[in-house]
Amino acid sequence: MALIITDDCINCDVCEPECPNDAISMGPEIYVIDPSKCTECVGHFDEPQCATLCPVSCIPQDPAHPEDKDMLMSKYLRLVAAKA
Repeated sequence: MALIITDDCINCDVCEPECPNDAISMGPEIYVIDPSKCTECVGHFDEPQCATLCPVSCIPQDPAHPEDKDMLMSKYLRLVAAKA
């Protein structure tokens, strides 16, 4: 699944620079995650860096975007190919 940032976000700026896919950006009030770019760090790290570093634990999986590890890996491979 892609991840989502909840309204509990305190805009601490920790998550955005840690995202290897540039999926996190500042929204109108809090940071947001682009589900088309979020791979939960599959292909880069063993666990999602944003969720691991978030001081208020406001980055859960997004039930609106269900994906298994194979789907996340496929998305990662597409993103890498697009950058090349």
